[in-house]
Amino acid sequence: MSTTKRLWLGLALLLASTFSVLLLMGNEIYRVAPPLPDRVISTSGETIYTLDDLETGRQVWQSIGGMQVGSIWGHGALIAPDWSADWLHREAEGLLTLWSQQTYAMDYAMLPLAQQLALQAQVQEELRPNRYDAASKTLTVSDDRATVIKGLITHYESLFSDDPATAALRETYAMKDGSVDTQEHRRQLSGFFFWTSWAAVTQRPDSKSSFTNNWPYEPLVGNTPTPGTLIWSLFSVLFMIAGIALLAWHYAVYASQEKPLTPPTKDPLLNIVITPSMRATAKYFWLVVVLFIVQILLGAITAHFQVEKDFYGLDISQYLPYSLTRSWHTQLAILWIATAWLATGLYIAPAVSGHEPKYQRFGVNFLFVCLLIIVVGAFTGQWFAVMQKMGLKYNFWFGHQGWEYTDIGRFWQAFLFVGLMLWLVLVGRSLWPAMRRKDDMASIVGLLFLSTVSIGLFYGAGLMWGEKTHIVMVEYWRWWVVHLWVEGFFEVFAVAVISFLFVRLGLVRAKSATINVLFATIVFMAGGVLGTFHHLYWSGTPTAVLALGASFSALEVVPLALIGIEAYGTYRNGRATPWMASYRWPILFFLAVSFWNLVGAGLFGFLINTPIALYYMQGLNLTALHGHTALFGVYGMLGIGLMMFCLRGMKPDAVWSDNTLRGAFWSLNIGLALMGLLTLLPLGLMQLNAVLENGYWFARSAEFMDQPLVHLLVWMRMPGDIIFAAGGLLICWFVFSLWLPKRSK
Repeated sequence: MSTTKRLWLGLALLLASTFSVLLLMGNEIYRVAPPLPDRVISTSGETIYTLDDLETGRQVWQSIGGMQVGSIWGHGALIAPDWSADWLHREAEGLLTLWSQQTYAMDYAMLPLAQQLALQAQVQEELRPNRYDAASKTLTVSDDRATVIKGLITHYESLFSDDPATAALRETYAMKDGSVDTQEHRRQLSGFFFWTSWAAVTQRPDSKSSFTNNWPYEPLVGNTPTPGTLIWSLFSVLFMIAGIALLAWHYAVYASQEKPLTPPTKDPLLNIVITPSMRATAKYFWLVVVLFIVQILLGAITAHFQVEKDFYGLDISQYLPYSLTRSWHTQLAILWIATAWLATGLYIAPAVSGHEPKYQRFGVNFLFVCLLIIVVGAFTGQWFAVMQKMGLKYNFWFGHQGWEYTDIGRFWQAFLFVGLMLWLVLVGRSLWPAMRRKDDMASIVGLLFLSTVSIGLFYGAGLMWGEKTHIVMVEYWRWWVVHLWVEGFFEVFAVAVISFLFVRLGLVRAKSATINVLFATIVFMAGGVLGTFHHLYWSGTPTAVLALGASFSALEVVPLALIGIEAYGTYRNGRATPWMASYRWPILFFLAVSFWNLVGAGLFGFLINTPIALYYMQGLNLTALHGHTALFGVYGMLGIGLMMFCLRGMKPDAVWSDNTLRGAFWSLNIGLALMGLLTLLPLGLMQLNAVLENGYWFARSAEFMDQPLVHLLVWMRMPGDIIFAAGGLLICWFVFSLWLPKRSK
């Protein structure tokens, strides 16, 4: 059996086994999810919340932006509190205050240490035991706890209204006045916060740890890392070392033994006939740069909300609140990158096969119109939802679902899924003749086709939950979209496209490219599929999820370097022939991908990836550091590089402005580095120190975020943001300038 066939067999067995485990664990996650009680009552029989309150409260939370207004269990925005941690700490403090007055007639802060510790032990005895009765579906709390809960209800009703008493707190949290429309909805919203906090501290049946594996860190209630968190962190490091060793062995056996390849004397891609459908993809790239510029603008507005509600004197928060600008900012990042990659698929497919199917151009144009309708419709619906002008009845379908990165209404999600199916058909029918040729490119083309199928189908995971599906299962399926769809199959698609281009340029042998692509896919998917669980450590899942996520997610860092190694080799070989100068900038963007793979996805990713690290760092600016440098540094740079390759083919005779592209390349990279080094990294380290000293709640509190030093660090984003924005504008100008009429000399 040839090496290629063995790799294909290994990939098939790997995907079958890992997805089987992923699905089996999904069933286990569903089985042991924290229960939703029909009633929450006090020991004296008073009803505090009903099941309808808890479910409606979650709908209210989703309608105002959900994870874009603070976070739940660590997932979401970084300015407002994590509401689970906020409620938990306030409830613990409320009990301590109540009992210190009852027992000692003194404020808790004035008590001697021994008495404080005794009261803390009493709080743990009150909050940690599981008092949910499965038979009656009733959760019973003590009368003292009920008293504290009523006080917290009053606090949250004030906070989400326009009450002047909590105006300063709203400003620090970047919340608009009247975030929730009615007092009843505000009360129900507090019920959802209560339940997420209850799951975070209440012990699972037959366990000493809570439903969220003792997250968040809160010493007052006994939430500290579990033994499993420490043990599986060690295994995570061991798996990463093993993966690096495997990668080194692969290159020692295969890549290092190959003789240098002599590049062709002429550009082989000049022989590709640009078909009408390939030319029609130009508008996709125009849309890419427009969405990119809008995303940068919204990012600047969103960052500015961290220091004041006014935007340089303009009070825009009542019309364009933080939850909305952040929703659009995060979604536009996915949209413009995905659009660049989708357009690359539509452009590359006829180039690979040399075949232009009937009505292909019409399909490309029709899909473009659909994308425009989805973007405008989804964003408009979110504005009406966040401004509380839509109501809960229609919010799920047309408004704001509240789940980070999968925020758009269900109707628009389904519409986008249909669009991806159309994209799959368009790319597949163009690739089909190439797949039937069975030449030395067959495996790369096959992998390109399979990744296209996966991209089309796996977005469907976003349709697997309903409006009232348990939040634990929503999180399970949501990460199928965010992790497997974005970080998984798009990555395989990109590697296959790049390998195809390098082979067609005559810079990489087809056989070695095939082996490298298949090997990279195997190593990446070995960690990538089960690595999905590393997003779910604290989301109401059992310890087995923590073990699998820690063990396999470390492998995700390893194969990303393959892209950079190939890019560097291509850049080095290409200097031997003059025509390679035409591809200098696409390849330099691929080199940038290699750098940010190492720094953003690798160093900053592994910084937060082990369970013990993520236990303290989830939802801090250190996660934003990884998110920015990995999402744009890896996937954004890759999207721009692929776009450059396609534009070179569309405009073979155009003279590219090296000064424009040089300015864009270095501005984007330097600006991104400054964002991380001047703001996100130091602010994240400050928050980490605050967590370790005071508990997780403090690092996300108004007291911490309103410090002058925090404001200074946020203002220090401005140099990086300006430089980065300049790079975006230069990219935009470069793309549009290719279609401007040339002046006669």
